Amino acid sequence: AAPADLPLAGKEFVLTGKLEKYSRPEAEARIKALGGTAKDNVTRKTACVVVGEDPGSKKDKAEKLGITIVNEAQFLEMIGEQP
Repeated sequence: AAPADLPLAGKEFVLTGKLEKYSRPEAEARIKALGGTAKDNVTRKTACVVVGEDPGSKKDKAEKLGITIVNEAQFLEMIGEQP
């Protein structure tokens, strides 16, 4: 598939907290494989923050900026996997 056809094409993601299914590097690799980018900091360019167990201040910043926040199950659905 062309990069623009990938499900996460052009979207910037930030991960916070501990995920159950993937380690952080594995989740970032999945995001990249599906056309998205994974960043460490929440900015106005961030499309979505994926929140795991014990999220940090990134979740609070995303809430203040009005950025979409999803849990791990919702993230897995976005990438076409079973929670």
